[in-house]
Amino acid sequence: MKRKQHLLIEILGILLGLLWLSPFYLMIVNSLKTKKEIFTDTLGLPQVWTFDNYTKAAQQLDFWHTFLNSVLITVVGVLFIVVFASMSAYALSRTKTKLSGVIFLVFVAAMLIPFQSVMIPLITLFGKVEMLNRVGIIVMYLGFGSSLSIFLYHGSLSSIPITLDEAAKIDGCNSFQTFWKIVFPILKPITVTVGILNTIWIWNDYLLPSLVINQEGKQTIPLKMFYFFGEYTKQWHLALAGLTLGIIPIIILYFFAQRQIIQGITQGSVK
Repeated sequence: MKRKQHLLIEILGILLGLLWLSPFYLMIVNSLKTKKEIFTDTLGLPQVWTFDNYTKAAQQLDFWHTFLNSVLITVVGVLFIVVFASMSAYALSRTKTKLSGVIFLVFVAAMLIPFQSVMIPLITLFGKVEMLNRVGIIVMYLGFGSSLSIFLYHGSLSSIPITLDEAAKIDGCNSFQTFWKIVFPILKPITVTVGILNTIWIWNDYLLPSLVINQEGKQTIPLKMFYFFGEYTKQWHLALAGLTLGIIPIIILYFFAQRQIIQGITQGSVK
């Protein structure tokens, strides 16, 4: 009976896996077809495999320049989130007062605020200031990404005994040294999790860059992809090739860090 149950679960898992992979199949297969063949046979394999779409897409995207823009915003944004969220969570977890509890609840509640509700004030503040295109969007990512990151760090810090802090202080460490030299290295699994989750979010984000970045040559990959969809024509063959190029770095990063992600989420969700 148990074998039948395990077999049923495995079959269900395979079916769900295939369903999850189907969009990637459609994207990759159709990126290797001509524009005409995409509309005549969307699900089938290409009759003639062509990689010209990738060359044309890379040229129209100005891929390497756009790629570096995405890397710059993503790396700096994630670095800021990790540094400030980890320190904030440490201060909140080690300060047992009513005020610290209220501040933590405010951060948790902020996760429920939809971006659309604050979209117009953000554009009013940053959208028209050309010199703040990149600086402004990084500050915004820090604000929007801190709530979840602080929540995850706070959960992990609750499992670290405060006796470590006390021992470090006896040895002459101040609070800053205690955190960075003793506590932060222990938070490696949750740090990897926070980094990967925010990297995926920032790298794939379209709405916020479209509202803030208004200078030519500073667009990210998702923002640049918009130019494949004109008013009268849609270049699906080039768009799918560009999307494939854009997701490759994130997929590689995820495969290298998937174990730490699972470990970090499990650690951060248990208080």
